[in-house]
Amino acid sequence: MPDIPYHTPLPAETLRALGIPAPWTFGLADRVRFGELDAIGHVNHTAYLRWYESFRLPFLAARGVTDYGPASPKLVLKQVQCSYLAEMGMGEDYVVTGRVSHFRTTSFTMAFAVWRLGDTMDCTSEGSAIVVLLNRDAPGRYAIPDAGRAAFLSEDGAVAEG
Repeated sequence: MPDIPYHTPLPAETLRALGIPAPWTFGLADRVRFGELDAIGHVNHTAYLRWYESFRLPFLAARGVTDYGPASPKLVLKQVQCSYLAEMGMGEDYVVTGRVSHFRTTSFTMAFAVWRLGDTMDCTSEGSAIVVLLNRDAPGRYAIPDAGRAAFLSEDGAVAEG
């Protein structure tokens, strides 16, 4: 396995070198920690949702959706889903990947996957989330910035709806 940095955005070419297929173009690597394990020694189901959240923050900044500053939109999860495909254990290296699959004016759907790194690459979970952008200091929704919309189309191959 090649040496990869943790908590640093991994571009598509690095993901391909690791064996992670298209359409994934953005990933973050990390290692399973003891505090993420449950009583029987495998990664607790809630850890995957935290991994998706930790991924979502740098991903949306890189896509130009938010800089998380005081004038940025509020990002609200409307729905989240996770399917667990294989168990993971202490000390395993993994990459979380994500992309926007669909978007509207003020909301988008993200897809996620967790890939175990090692002799064989396998997907251990798949998930999705619907994210809504809201105005920070006023009622109502916040339109996805043009830079974000453009990145969703060009980088993620997302479908614009509505």
